[in-house]
Amino acid sequence: MKHLLIATALTGALAGAVQARDLTVAAGNMSSYLDPGCDHSNVGSQFYYNSFDPLIHKDYSKVEQVFVPGLATEWALVSPTTMELKLRPGVQFHNGATMTADDVVFSVNRMVQADFPPYQVRMRDRLANFDHAEKVDDLTVRIHVKREEPLWETLLNLQQLFILPEAYVKSLKGDPNALEHDDYEAFSLAPVGTGPYRVAEFVPGQKLVGERHDGFWGDAAPLDRVTVVNVPEVASRLTALRTGEAQIATNIAPDQLALIDADPGLKAEGMLTPLFHVNIFNVNHPRLKDARIRRALSLAIDRDLLNEALWLGKAHVPASHTMVEFGDLYMPELTTFRYDPEEARRLLAEAGYDGFEVTYDLHSPSYYTNDALAAQAIMEMWAAVGINGKISAEPKWTGNDPEMMVRTRSNPRYFADPFGSFGVMWAPNGPSESEGRYNTDAGFAAAWERFRFGTTVAERKEAYAEMMARFEQDPPMLPLYRPYASLAMTKDINWKPQPGHIPYVLDFRGGAISFASN
Repeated sequence: MKHLLIATALTGALAGAVQARDLTVAAGNMSSYLDPGCDHSNVGSQFYYNSFDPLIHKDYSKVEQVFVPGLATEWALVSPTTMELKLRPGVQFHNGATMTADDVVFSVNRMVQADFPPYQVRMRDRLANFDHAEKVDDLTVRIHVKREEPLWETLLNLQQLFILPEAYVKSLKGDPNALEHDDYEAFSLAPVGTGPYRVAEFVPGQKLVGERHDGFWGDAAPLDRVTVVNVPEVASRLTALRTGEAQIATNIAPDQLALIDADPGLKAEGMLTPLFHVNIFNVNHPRLKDARIRRALSLAIDRDLLNEALWLGKAHVPASHTMVEFGDLYMPELTTFRYDPEEARRLLAEAGYDGFEVTYDLHSPSYYTNDALAAQAIMEMWAAVGINGKISAEPKWTGNDPEMMVRTRSNPRYFADPFGSFGVMWAPNGPSESEGRYNTDAGFAAAWERFRFGTTVAERKEAYAEMMARFEQDPPMLPLYRPYASLAMTKDINWKPQPGHIPYVLDFRGGAISFASN
């Protein structure tokens, strides 16, 4: 029956599976829409890089940021708050239109002057310093910011600023000369970009088919066709590999790696994922307002044991909210989060904890690898210090529910700076605060400003350390670990995730994938 279900799910995806230049991916998740502007999910981030481009690319094979031309061939500051960019001539969108400065101005301004609510969220959490873009001529644009920007190239590389065709978006609904919110909704189901693969078919939540875009401005796509199919169960994804129905399978748990190694036709690739699996705490829940309770919830969790038991030691347990991809802002010397069950017991007694139930929400048992197993282990760790925990599997997002107490979430590195991970979630007026489960004060806001717009590494590090000290004493979250992301594939494929990407990107551009049979 399982095999029949897989075969049904992959119907239409297999015609070219034996051809060297066709590829089928059995994925653990599939998006319900495709719009790089409003999406910042781990699911969506897999897909955009093959079909869209930023103004400024970087060398994604490197952890450190090495910026290279993208849709802009050169860029330079013409004033402390204005960047001028020269655009690549002859860039062709998937619908045949030629990209001009009008498309770039439209794509930037739709985000930084957003009135579409999903874009407004992304504007606030990462692009709030941008003011507007303007056209100089058909191949020149200027982008203006409100304050001197220390992260110009980093932010212009963002997925949210991938370039879209203005006329096509406006043509989708209603008046073709006017921009309406329905146009954005329609675009998310029929996206058009400039990347090496055009979206040939998209079935929300089920399947995405990309075909080579022969008009691509850069290195030709190495594949004729890429099909990504949602196959939720890991056993079914591996069966699809063994039967030849797929050549790559995502989201492989560590306990499956020995089976893959033992299969002569398969191999695994993986890397530490540039994100944290985290527990978020609702600091405004009446039962959790006392910071001592939340500190106890955190101190009771043996994250090293979780790593050994669930990830075979392949994950990384951070002492603070920091990762090597932050470059000069990497701060492993900080000790913000630790395991101390005796201190947890002391704080519970001091706070007068009376045994009330602490609910622990999961999005779903399979959304994050090892999520349910981690939750079960955490319940035992809490019980060992006297905390009465209960798991609640919630298929919907509860992070904005005032009744939520603790839940699992991921905190990705959306770009290579603490602002692009910690800041996107925890900055003043960011998503965590706007959803009502977290508060900042004037002191935190002042530290954030020094960090965000500091002109020296030393100034930014000092401010970041101050914010981490605040999180230690009054925690709204706990990073559990950086998970190890594994993918399985047939042995004839030469491919692996690249360290310069945001999490989970399936990069099938020129130079990223090849076949032994080639």
